[in-house]
Amino acid sequence: MRILSVNVGQSFEADWAGKLGRTAIDKRPVTHRVEVTGHGLAGDERADKKHHGSPDHAVYSYAREDYDWWASELGRPLRAGQFGENLTTSGVDLNGALLGERWRVGTALLEVTGPRIPCVVFRNWMDEPGWLKRFTAAGRTGAYLRVVEPGLLGQGDEVEIVFRPELGATVTDAFRARHGDKNAMQRILTIPDHDPKWDALAARTLT
Repeated sequence: MRILSVNVGQSFEADWAGKLGRTAIDKRPVTHRVEVTGHGLAGDERADKKHHGSPDHAVYSYAREDYDWWASELGRPLRAGQFGENLTTSGVDLNGALLGERWRVGTALLEVTGPRIPCVVFRNWMDEPGWLKRFTAAGRTGAYLRVVEPGLLGQGDEVEIVFRPELGATVTDAFRARHGDKNAMQRILTIPDHDPKWDALAARTLT
């Protein structure tokens, strides 16, 4: 399990980038080691800080295996960083990772916080018919991470799972719960000290 690519990007103006009119979704690989702080990767920018600026969204990861699946579905190659991820992984089951699972990557300690929820900017960036519905149906969302311990990481670093909760829900569970799956929501509610936002969502999902 390792990092194939570390990707960063700067925001740019685009008339297709929603109400904000700016986006930093175009991430490009870098070969030097990168500092990781609670706000994300050094040299990386997030244009929409309202929706992507929280500590729980500090780092986004996507699997090469899922890219390969999409490349077959779409009939075109997909490069590292094309989905806007900071870390392109190999051999890591991102969608099956548990919320609260912790990874040692380089000298940084990262914690899985949840799935990517596709947005209009992502749809327009990909420019594929029915992209939001297709991405949602596939459930290959990748995983957001928060930074528990700052550090340095780089291309080729191993991903070491150093903690996995005994009771947990997966990234896929969280994605399905966000879309009304009651069983997935129940699994999340069994997690001790789960994020209070799930209680508010459950009040609507489980009624």
